[in-house]
Amino acid sequence: MISITPNELETPKLHSYLLGAVGPRPIAFASTVDADGRPNLSPFSFFNVFSANPPILIFSPARRVRDNTTKHTLENVLETNEVVINIVNYDMVQQMSLSSTEYPEGENEFIKSGLTMLKSDVVQPFRVAESPVQFECKVTKVEALGQEGGAGNLVFSEVVKIHVHTSVLDSNGSIDQHKIDQVSRMGGNWYSRANLGMFEVPKPLSSLGIGVDAIPDTIRNSDVLTGNDLGMLGNVEKLPDREEVHAFVETNDEVKALITLQDRGKLHAKAKAYLAKNDVLSAWKILMAK
Repeated sequence: MISITPNELETPKLHSYLLGAVGPRPIAFASTVDADGRPNLSPFSFFNVFSANPPILIFSPARRVRDNTTKHTLENVLETNEVVINIVNYDMVQQMSLSSTEYPEGENEFIKSGLTMLKSDVVQPFRVAESPVQFECKVTKVEALGQEGGAGNLVFSEVVKIHVHTSVLDSNGSIDQHKIDQVSRMGGNWYSRANLGMFEVPKPLSSLGIGVDAIPDTIRNSDVLTGNDLGMLGNVEKLPDREEVHAFVETNDEVKALITLQDRGKLHAKAKAYLAKNDVLSAWKILMAK
């Protein structure tokens, strides 16, 4: 066994030990707006429910370790005192991951991740329509835990309205733990699916992914590709060029045959199979083939 004194470690290493040991952690998919009403959407795994009367959720946007700056979510809740906390299920995990990309201030992560903005009833921030449960909250307090990189900021969020998709309810009107199909965060690239166990989601690029909004309509509106598939496709820095696509097609007889048949659905299904193997570049080559 090794024994560690926290203040003797660099913060990134300590962070790794904490996240690797404490899990699986639920995910607060936090929707906020700034003082000008511009939407922001970002996930946080320092999160849980702490009271039922009053109903209080707390999540913690930490100061960035690399440069000690604060995140847009924290800045927004300090300005507006409102947040919507959306619960993440497996069907939206890739889009949630894509939204964690650090796009410039004012960029709408709903649009970049291909998720649907749904107007709230009580607060200004939008809900994520795809989320199985959405909590509209008033922020009652923000408690800073430090001023250095890695320090958390506890956002006390009092629930003022709850929205639950009927598809996740059982016959008694309670949330069915199988139907809700939640995911949670673990260390590194790892997540846990409540129904099935661990799976891996590659972290978003350190450079900016193109986003779901940059995917051509014929692909984005596919009857075959899911939101998770689109989230993976949107997490590339650039698309393969024409020469790369041509070289791929010329060495793949099955893809050439599908192109000859002009069967878009089967081409999309083939691309989906590559996505299932985390081969996003090959999936893009298929989708761009003509």
